[in-house]
Amino acid sequence: MVELAGVRRVQVRVEGIVQGVGFRPFVHALATEYDLAGFVGNDTSGVFVEVEGDGGRLAAFVADLSRRAPTLAQVDRLTTEPVPPTGQPGFAIVTSVTGVGRDALISPDTATCPDCLAELGDPADRRHGYPFTNCTNCGPRFTIVEDVPYDRRSTTMADFPLCAACAAEYADPGDRRFHAEPVCCPACGPALRFVTADGSPLPGEPLDTAVRWLRAGRIVAVKGLGGFHLAARADDDRAVAALRARKHREEKPFAVMVADLPAARTLVDVAPAAEPVLTGARRPVVLLPRRADAPVAGSVAPGNRDLGVLLPYTPLHRLLLRRLATPIVLTSGNLSDEPIAYRDDEARRRLAPIADGFLLHDRRIHVRTDDSVVRVFRGRELPLRRSRGYVPAPVTVPWRFDRPVLACGAELKNTFCVAKGGRAFVSHHIGDLENYETLRAFTDGIAHFTRLFDVRPEIVAHDLHPEYLSTKYARGREDVELIGVQHHHAHIASCLADNGDPGPVIGVAFDGLGYGLDGTLWGGELLVADLAGFERVGHLGAVPMPGGAAAVREPWRMAAAYLDEIYGDAVPELPLRRRHERQWPAVVALARTGTNSPRTSSAGRLFDAVSALLGRHDRVSFEGQAAIALEQRADRDERGGYPVAAGGPVPLRDAGCALVRCVVEDLLAGVDPGRIAARFHHGLADAVLRAAETVRQRTGLATVALSGGVFQNMLLLEAVVSGLERDGFRVLVHSRVPPNDGGISLGQAVIAAARPRP
Repeated sequence: MVELAGVRRVQVRVEGIVQGVGFRPFVHALATEYDLAGFVGNDTSGVFVEVEGDGGRLAAFVADLSRRAPTLAQVDRLTTEPVPPTGQPGFAIVTSVTGVGRDALISPDTATCPDCLAELGDPADRRHGYPFTNCTNCGPRFTIVEDVPYDRRSTTMADFPLCAACAAEYADPGDRRFHAEPVCCPACGPALRFVTADGSPLPGEPLDTAVRWLRAGRIVAVKGLGGFHLAARADDDRAVAALRARKHREEKPFAVMVADLPAARTLVDVAPAAEPVLTGARRPVVLLPRRADAPVAGSVAPGNRDLGVLLPYTPLHRLLLRRLATPIVLTSGNLSDEPIAYRDDEARRRLAPIADGFLLHDRRIHVRTDDSVVRVFRGRELPLRRSRGYVPAPVTVPWRFDRPVLACGAELKNTFCVAKGGRAFVSHHIGDLENYETLRAFTDGIAHFTRLFDVRPEIVAHDLHPEYLSTKYARGREDVELIGVQHHHAHIASCLADNGDPGPVIGVAFDGLGYGLDGTLWGGELLVADLAGFERVGHLGAVPMPGGAAAVREPWRMAAAYLDEIYGDAVPELPLRRRHERQWPAVVALARTGTNSPRTSSAGRLFDAVSALLGRHDRVSFEGQAAIALEQRADRDERGGYPVAAGGPVPLRDAGCALVRCVVEDLLAGVDPGRIAARFHHGLADAVLRAAETVRQRTGLATVALSGGVFQNMLLLEAVVSGLERDGFRVLVHSRVPPNDGGISLGQAVIAAARPRP
């Protein structure tokens, strides 16, 4: 208990996620419970409190501020200071105070709480069936906040003046909605409407209309918390096929929303560790093993053993799923490669060619935010996309950012990061910076975060690739120190920051492509690294990418390059070569001359080559498709791996070609492709173990950090982690930010902060 003997009045400052989570009402109730006088309010740093009364009760009150804080609150720092007593009775919530500095944190958007769900289903309640029901424990936060302190006037809910009944709840210290900023009801809050693709309103109850259209196999654009989704019946092959065709998303899996946990269990196997992730307040899309008898169309996730499932996180979704009584595909409202639409006029313009109708509401979305996507690895979340439900909660690190930092991230799966003090604010998922719309979302997001968290960057960190739009943006900034960060060093630093470990470590960074220090494209890297620097101590051998970017879109080209490296003119007769007999000589010639054929050590391109050899994907329609297919194809009962020598002067260098040679030999011997895929995974994992041991013997390091998009592969990740642990290594993996390029910005930020001033 806090020592406050002899003190009659104390001033308390509380920092962390303490705005928008019912903290002031909680303080009011706690002070009343302890019979203390004083006041509580918000300011730009968090919550300020003054309480007066008996010293023992003051001490218990201060201790309970952290111990009994509201569910959504996160108390990072609590300080007390005795002040002179005033003798004034009563306890009040006072007007928020604005100031120059801003350190207050904003809560992420949070799934509907059980109390609000009970009201939603109660015919006697005035919010029965109201799709915007919320309270201090749930509802919209980040997506509606325009400024801090967090008050209604600083959110898009300022458009909706409170009715008398809601105002009474808002002012009642005993009510669950006491100072709940988004509070509303059917009399004063947002309302639904349904329009056709040409904008014509339809009569009748909007939600019922949406349900009828979905049942009829139509596609409906639904305005959610952070933007628009495209919805279709998940059990209707024609509806899903139409959605794929209109959205230009040929094969990438769709997420499926189900009404509740029992409904999810009809589609996927929900392990005990996955259940709290699926049902928790964040409500991400969770990738789980698909049941063979899952009642969904085959085209929802073609050729995939897993299914991305999420539960309703708003009252609107809850009502829609309950009335429809069947799972729905719920995918981002965009065309492929575009950011999610979030403004009504923009959505109708961009989505009219896809959606038959629009289920709209009139609450403005201030920040577009996609759904988050996670896997569960060894009982912990492994984020693949960190966005709604997680952002803008900071990633706290045990080191200080002495100067404010902006890190611009990578080109694909972009996030940016602003950092100061001990907090790194990694942005919501922006997407691939390959068009104007996404670049605008990137620049608008930076402007919003720097204002919201009062970060005036003195350092701007960026990737070394000169053609990345994020790099060009950084180089366009004035009056800042620019720091270029190597892509794979950023991956390992991201994993270090994720785990609060400064290094040095043995870093294994496996991904698609990253700009290397030697002018080649890296991607299968073995580093000795800490936050300040790194040494490249090993890597997969570099092979040409015939046609450059064409080799990413057409993995068979990578297979041809590997086969030429291994066999030269004596390439065995394989189905792959026969399929591409006409183009083969030209592609091989391109690889040999080096014309438009940059060399790469990429682990991702190695996966592509093996996937093409096994006939999985000669061409891909989305990033990582061939590698994902190879993981899906692997026989889980096969435990053996190809024997690969991975030590030597440059560990891992010969592993890629050795693995491909083994794959070819098994193909020629007629071995089942599933067994070959598994042997490849286990062989690569064993190569990593051997390489790590070589580096340990040279350096004495016994901690390994795994990062990069290839480590989203659960088969490879489990094989590498279990093998390293068996060999006595300590292993760091991601749990707070993605291992893919969505985590790069965090790595850039901590590296920039660790670099000595010039």
